[in-house]
Amino acid sequence: MVYNSPMCPRRRTLPDAQVLEATIRVISRVGPSRLTLADVADEAGLAPATLVQRFGSKRGLLLAVAGQSCGTVDQCFARVRAAHRSPLAALFATFDEMTSFCQTPEAMANSLAFLEIDLTDPDFHRLAMRNSHETLRGYRALLDEAVTAGELVPCDTARLARALAAMSGGSMLSWAILRQGKVAAWLRYDIETLLGPWRPQKQKRLRGRATRNR
Repeated sequence: MVYNSPMCPRRRTLPDAQVLEATIRVISRVGPSRLTLADVADEAGLAPATLVQRFGSKRGLLLAVAGQSCGTVDQCFARVRAAHRSPLAALFATFDEMTSFCQTPEAMANSLAFLEIDLTDPDFHRLAMRNSHETLRGYRALLDEAVTAGELVPCDTARLARALAAMSGGSMLSWAILRQGKVAAWLRYDIETLLGPWRPQKQKRLRGRATRNR
């Protein structure tokens, strides 16, 4: 964090993307309702007036965060796909990225508080819906590739993508309540359970042996 002191003055310029990243960190700690422009300014090392000039208001800043989320969904899927030879490995990597924003039950609660805004404010809902459609397309594309690669048996990938989206949110909420282990491992276990019936028999046997040998 950059502190406002004579020895460490606030930066006059900072790319919007970094300001929004700072905003997400603050949201994770305090939630959107308790967030203030002063909090974000302190996190980003900017003057509050600079945020007002760029985003107009707290609502404008939160809308910018929601808009950035939509704009990075396709980039996220492209990045993880390029980093993994296996389509299913790439799929699991997307869920690992998802959990990186909710490492604690408190962060999960603050994420749900943002979801409340998504569901009640038309402007936020429009962005949330776009985000969801893009995410479903990303899941389906990876599932289609997994079928082609023989990692999954032929199946209705659109339907399975929808189940993945539903299970991932419910799984993370369940973890926040039960608080057993790490959220990433909890979610991975549930996703493995969902995908299990669609694994080729040979892969099921190999995974079963690996589990017994742990």
